[in-house]
Amino acid sequence: MTLLIKLLLAHLLGDFVLQPSRWVEEKERKKYRSAKLYIHVLIHFALILLLTMSTRYLTLAVLIAGSHLLIDLAKLQLQTPRNRKIFFILDQVLHLAVIICAAWWTEPFALHLTPAQTDALLITATGLVLLTTPVSVVIKLILSKWAPATEIRTDLIETKSLQHAGMMIGYIERILVLIFILNQQWVAIGFLVTAKSVFRFSDLKAGQDRKLTEYILIGTLLSFGMAIITGILVEQMIRLSASYAP
Repeated sequence: MTLLIKLLLAHLLGDFVLQPSRWVEEKERKKYRSAKLYIHVLIHFALILLLTMSTRYLTLAVLIAGSHLLIDLAKLQLQTPRNRKIFFILDQVLHLAVIICAAWWTEPFALHLTPAQTDALLITATGLVLLTTPVSVVIKLILSKWAPATEIRTDLIETKSLQHAGMMIGYIERILVLIFILNQQWVAIGFLVTAKSVFRFSDLKAGQDRKLTEYILIGTLLSFGMAIITGILVEQMIRLSASYAP
């Protein structure tokens, strides 16, 4: 497992920390003709040897660096402005898959989870999924009682909003609430509510609409309320599962 962590650290350093944005731009422009591409791969090779501090991992370093070159070349040839995000994710998934397989091949390891730990992971995953789209749908359904009937001027604060930004903010804040509850960090939830309130206050002040203020307040309270209830339920279910575990 130690080797895997070292390889992951080498990847993060090589692919992000030690790769300037101008290198990325040059690689996308010149593709396989870019010298920065090969320097980038050599940096990965050097980082693996530096972090493992042993020549016995020379073959491993060559394997990972070579696969990194092939994956990057394929990405540069197939990537377009429209599919750039997809290929970035695919690129990272392939790099990580190679690293995990190479680490396991060199020093086999296994994750041993007890039944209680497995249940805890499943319960937590279920809670995380619940706090994304399902809760958003419920909140939207509840708020629909007021939005169409009262002529709320949501356009007053949404005209300069990023597309789907509100939905993503909701996802993130609810997931953070769950994480804070599972780590017994209730004070952090207070800071999160305060931070959102400060930003929302300026929007509502600019809107000059009492109905809009009430509408936003209801949505915010519903979002945090459901996140807190879900967090408490997840925590209690994990404890209950642990008490019944053999």
